[in-house]
Amino acid sequence: MRIAIFGNIYRPVILSHIQVLYEYFKQKQVTIILDKILYEFVFEHGQIDLEGTEIIHNDNFVADLAMSIGGDGTFLNTAARIGRKQIPILGINTGRLGFLADVSSEDIIPALDSILANHYSVEERTLLFVETSDGTPFEYPYALNEVSVLKQDSSSMMSINASVNGEMVHTYQADGLIVSTPTGSTAYSMSVGGPLVVPQAQNIILSPVASHSLNVRPLIVPDSWIIDLEVHSRSQNYLVALDGRSMVLEHKTKLRIRKADYTVMIIKQLNHTFFDTLKNKLMWGVDKRN
Repeated sequence: MRIAIFGNIYRPVILSHIQVLYEYFKQKQVTIILDKILYEFVFEHGQIDLEGTEIIHNDNFVADLAMSIGGDGTFLNTAARIGRKQIPILGINTGRLGFLADVSSEDIIPALDSILANHYSVEERTLLFVETSDGTPFEYPYALNEVSVLKQDSSSMMSINASVNGEMVHTYQADGLIVSTPTGSTAYSMSVGGPLVVPQAQNIILSPVASHSLNVRPLIVPDSWIIDLEVHSRSQNYLVALDGRSMVLEHKTKLRIRKADYTVMIIKQLNHTFFDTLKNKLMWGVDKRN
């Protein structure tokens, strides 16, 4: 088995997690492949024998599964590195909430035991694909969580004309608009009042950011539909972010968002469900009253 490992080197606790993985796999028939930046970090700061470790220099690597050590942001970066390879990803959490990276430090060994025993499930998660009207390229035009269209200045709101399948739906007068997948419904979209959607749902969510009208509410559409956005901004430009990877576009540049033609594979423990995550991370069902 070949396991590719990616991680957030800005959290020193990652060294202890790497140590656990190396000690666990030492007597197993496993080849560990470390992302180049992570390898250099471990080599410099860790007391780990890296003999036999392969290094990921670019995206031309082969692995049976991948591990992301960090928070959900690290998981999103890992998914971008995996791309179309269809390598299932296990998220080990060193962050805070961790909806994607949901294996806690205490559960690493049980999760690894389950993987080697082939006792786990793999969920397919939808991605969004984004293209621009003027051909401006994105380094990676896909988003697992959301595509955010946001204003550049801090004073005036922007107008966003949103069309779905060629039909004009609404002009959002707001600070921005979030177009998210069900996976992203517990991320930025949730923070602006968007609905929580189970990851298996085949939908796209449109959630305005600080809408000028209180009558405007999040909208859910089938993920087979195409969304077109046209932005008007006093600053003559706007910010578009794909899972946090941002760039500035001129406001005459239109966006087209659709379901991607491939999915991200996420490893889940068999005894863990989306509703367990809501209960554990968002404290659903917990009564704090005395």
